[in-house]
Amino acid sequence: MMIWIAIISLIIIGLALIVIELIFIPGTTIVGIIGLLCVIAGLVMSFDNFGTSVGWLTTGATAIFATGVFIYSFRSGAWKRFALKQSIDSKVNDATPINVAVGDEGIALSTLRPMGKGEINGQVMEVRSFGELVDVESRIRVAKIDKRKIFVELIN
Repeated sequence: MMIWIAIISLIIIGLALIVIELIFIPGTTIVGIIGLLCVIAGLVMSFDNFGTSVGWLTTGATAIFATGVFIYSFRSGAWKRFALKQSIDSKVNDATPINVAVGDEGIALSTLRPMGKGEINGQVMEVRSFGELVDVESRIRVAKIDKRKIFVELIN
């Protein structure tokens, strides 16, 4: 009787660890591997202690039980209380006005590859070139403003 308790415990603990891996901490694989090893250990114990016929019955019962557990886990909504229900729809610095215009000049505060920091009209802001590399402290000119993206070009 104690062997059956050990076998069933290993299988249930293994399946629980696999479900935890899939739902709560996906991508770690350590918990899933430990769970799989527990299930395999339980099945090997049933083959060793009770022979092949009982071992295959245990394997079949484990497969059916595992299928039921996974279906319940994903379909039931039991995990909805753990899921994030809010969404973020705000944007960063959307209300801050851009006080630059096409033709304004400034300097690059960092290397633009193609993005970096620039100072234009006394304001430090993120600027981007049209793909070319612009060195630090190079003189730049605003060539285009697209929504909140400021495109600059190198002044020779």
